[in-house]
Amino acid sequence: MEELIYNTNRICRGLCAKGIGRQDHQLNTYDWLADVPGNDLESQYVEVQFKNTRKGYFRNSNGLQLQKGDIVAVEASPGHDIGVVTLTGRLVPLQMKKTNIRSEADIKRVYRKARQTDMEKYYEAKAREHSTMIEARQIALDLNLQMKIGDVEYQGDGNKAIFYYIADERVDFRQLIKVLAEAFRVRIEMKQIGARQEAGRIGGIGPCGRELCCATWMTSFVSVSTGAARIQDISLNPQKLAGQCAKLKCCLNYEIDCYVESQKRLPSKEVSLFTMDGEWFYFKADILTNLITYSTDKQNLTNAVTISGKRAFEIIGMNKRGVKPDSLLEDGTKPVINKTVDLVEQESLTRFDSAKKKKKKKKKSANKSGNVKAQAEENPPQQEQPKQNAPQPQPKQNQPTKKGAGKNN
Repeated sequence: MEELIYNTNRICRGLCAKGIGRQDHQLNTYDWLADVPGNDLESQYVEVQFKNTRKGYFRNSNGLQLQKGDIVAVEASPGHDIGVVTLTGRLVPLQMKKTNIRSEADIKRVYRKARQTDMEKYYEAKAREHSTMIEARQIALDLNLQMKIGDVEYQGDGNKAIFYYIADERVDFRQLIKVLAEAFRVRIEMKQIGARQEAGRIGGIGPCGRELCCATWMTSFVSVSTGAARIQDISLNPQKLAGQCAKLKCCLNYEIDCYVESQKRLPSKEVSLFTMDGEWFYFKADILTNLITYSTDKQNLTNAVTISGKRAFEIIGMNKRGVKPDSLLEDGTKPVINKTVDLVEQESLTRFDSAKKKKKKKKKSANKSGNVKAQAEENPPQQEQPKQNAPQPQPKQNQPTKKGAGKNN
């Protein structure tokens, strides 16, 4: 019930405080008409929010003085439900048109502001949600149903329970409904949600470091395809393109329109350029900066030259006229011919070995010098005294060899 509790006695300071109500971020509606005098009395409809990003529009037929944050009892089928008022005034009919609510027969009534007895029933029903979800999961497992029950929401009076589930394929849960009705003695409603909605319900932090978009402001989910990644020249790595819901990230669609417009100012990837040096192939492009990198090799990045899209169109026009420029560059200078760019060739696989050897040599020399110093301190060298009566070495004279000596003898 904490998400329904709202401080109605807070002081509204200006439009910013009046326009924003306390509700789930993805369901938040900024009331830009909040500071208009008498705005709350302009419409008899109000917006009421419930648990699990569920909200509806109700008619204030009893003329209650409702404000944002008031907890009300509204009509349900069967019985009544408890929710919090999140929007009032003339902006509510505009939101109803946005959600395609046109028939007044679909709009239910607001009974009253919640009483103490209503809140006690509400607390009692909400206390059973977690245990009901765990038991329902076990029942679905026993029935061998390929589905996951993600959450359970009890109605405010406890007469109805909504089971939110995820399933990749169509599931026949008629037997499950019978078993659940017998186990919990309430009216059962099954509501299927997608993986994106499940991630938004749970929440989390994305790789960008911010809270998930589906858990903050997104209200509708548009299908995302790998074509969005191809248009933006993003590597098709499933681990990087997938979000926490194991689907493609919704943010891939944010800038796709900008990339489509920018790509119109670039030549086709299939068109190659011809100069006096030879043929140049399209290798990669920085779409937003309108820069293209060409290579003399179609498979590898060789002799890379980066030019603007305008220069590329100029060369294409010259080639159509049968003219080959001296160089891709506008000033006519020839690019420096380099070897094939290979990531493996750029870095040696043994680049860390020399550093390790040097460190080992330094450590060994330091250890040796330390040991020598220690030995020198322990055993200081003694001064050698000159030996007395030691025969002095005589200079060598030409002595006859043994053969010669034998002959003389």
